Amino acid sequence: MAEENKKPTEGKKNKKPDLKKPKFSAYWIYGALLVFFLAIFLSGGSNLTQATKTTQAEFETYLRDGDVEKVEIVNKKLAKVYLTAEASTQEKHLKTKSKGLLGGPSAGDPNYQFEFGDLQNFENNFQQIKQENSLNTQIVWNTESNVWGEVLMGLLPFIVIIGIWIFIMKRMSGGAGGGAGGQIFNIGKSKAKLFDEKIDVKTSFKDVAGLEGAKEEVQEIVDFLKHPEKYTSLGGKIPKGALLVGPPGTGKTLLARAVAGEAKVPFFSLSGSDFVEMFVGVGASRVRDLFKQAKEKSPSIIFIDEIDAIGRARGKSNFSGSNDERENTLNQLLTEMDGFATNSNVIVIAATNRADVLDKALMRAGRFDRQIYVDLPDVRERKEIFEVHLRPLKKEENLDTDFLSKQTPGFSGADIANVCNEAALIAARQDKKAVGKQDFLDAVDRIVGGLEKKNKIVTPGEKKAIAFHEAGHATVSWMLEHAAPLVKVTIVPRGQSLGAAWYLPEERLIVRPEQMLDEMCATLGGRAAEKVIFNQISTGALSDLEKVTKQARAMVTIYGLNDKVGNLTYYDSSGQSEYNFSKPYSEKTAELIDKEISNLIETQYQRAIDLLEKNKEKLTELANVLLEKEVIFKDNLEKIFGERPFGKSSETAEKLVTD
Repeated sequence: MAEENKKPTEGKKNKKPDLKKPKFSAYWIYGALLVFFLAIFLSGGSNLTQATKTTQAEFETYLRDGDVEKVEIVNKKLAKVYLTAEASTQEKHLKTKSKGLLGGPSAGDPNYQFEFGDLQNFENNFQQIKQENSLNTQIVWNTESNVWGEVLMGLLPFIVIIGIWIFIMKRMSGGAGGGAGGQIFNIGKSKAKLFDEKIDVKTSFKDVAGLEGAKEEVQEIVDFLKHPEKYTSLGGKIPKGALLVGPPGTGKTLLARAVAGEAKVPFFSLSGSDFVEMFVGVGASRVRDLFKQAKEKSPSIIFIDEIDAIGRARGKSNFSGSNDERENTLNQLLTEMDGFATNSNVIVIAATNRADVLDKALMRAGRFDRQIYVDLPDVRERKEIFEVHLRPLKKEENLDTDFLSKQTPGFSGADIANVCNEAALIAARQDKKAVGKQDFLDAVDRIVGGLEKKNKIVTPGEKKAIAFHEAGHATVSWMLEHAAPLVKVTIVPRGQSLGAAWYLPEERLIVRPEQMLDEMCATLGGRAAEKVIFNQISTGALSDLEKVTKQARAMVTIYGLNDKVGNLTYYDSSGQSEYNFSKPYSEKTAELIDKEISNLIETQYQRAIDLLEKNKEKLTELANVLLEKEVIFKDNLEKIFGERPFGKSSETAEKLVTD
């Protein structure tokens, strides 16, 4: 019994307060005042009494009977009727006494009132009845005005202007809600979102697959905040900041979310664009307020995503010579991170994919002590990422993650997440109970190549040209040692391309000249096939020409792989060359570069033509099979060309090339 009596009490203690109760707001007072003034305005202001309404015909009857003492004409449209003392006591007029605001009778007020149409007709009828019955009834003219209404109408424009100004200021300062940015004069407050140990942040380091080196460095920062004496006992100092650099989608922000989930210290998160405002000095003010809050809750972490929005190098792209608000914000950030007054136990983590444009003062030791490069994942890391994103999916039991990782070279973590989601959608579209291997392959094709357009109108002549173009790519790549071997070819339009070919390129860390030349030759195989078969060329090789031109220019101007230009590079890793109007080489060297680029491309084009001339019959056979089936695979090439003369023993992965 004691336990039974105890339970209701515990339920009352644990009962959470009702958060849906309306809170008192000053806007209720404003609304009540507005309703009051409107009521006064609509009621006529000074007209606070209520007289019995009648009609003009009844009034004329009362007038003939001699019951009317006086008629008051108000604003030439309303008639107020005052009865004589004797008539007021008559039974038919007993209910006509006027009532005030409190409901009681008021002396000296009209008994009846009515509105008439035409004033001239009313006067003529009144005078006629008065003469016929020899009456002494008086007619009085009066003009009434609504004082409160006139005051309100005079103040209304100012009230509207002030209200609009307050609304705009609140919207610009972060809305009408509470918090640092909710009030008019708090526009300079920081917009950072605070995560602390009381808030459930679900992301942890186990959700971050791959990125072993980056995770290790970030985990060390988290460990320092949890156990500072472990490092300070040896005289070490906490790093001021860590900069996460890498291509888009590699997991920089995900890594920061994992830090928020693991750190167990206050974590301030915001974007670089949150400092930008149209008012002068707001950015610097928000930086000061951000670090003030962080120091009050130290030890703490500040995460600034896309820091290049405020961290660009100063003095560049500012040709007007005027004051730059972004530079003021950056100057304040530099001072807060490592200025005269040093902040202790406040770590700044930032992320960007444009580290080349950041200011040198921001990158120096003492501010961002560590630069953590988050690169695209390799085969092993892609497998780990797949395993993370496959957890919530209903997949087939024997799904091979090794195979999936080999099918996605150059994919970032975000791309792999998109592949898994797209595969689930494809399987659901086909009413499957689980996501299978083919669904993932279709998802890769869909993401990289685009949606198949089987209903696109292609003439027989165009279809034949496309088939020989794709067969040319397949033939040349099959015959060259360092070219990526082909896996699948299709002439079904996909995305913006009319045909597509899948290859298995090696994931190389360094590339040699002969490998680049073989790739260029295979890329030009499509146009070469058109030349060999039709003795004509078309615009279908646009993407091929763009690719080989970039490769040839990189060989000559970046990698120093050309004998005539020599071991020179005109590549600027700092990114400062973007702002230069002059080239880093002379006109004579420019002519040499253009000539060597053209020679490289034309040499490989002629090489592709020679290869296809020698294998013209096999090329035609392959194109005919492609025209018949629309999709061919590696097995079809082996039947026509035999085993590839250059075996590949290293691990390879699939890649899509479109024309």
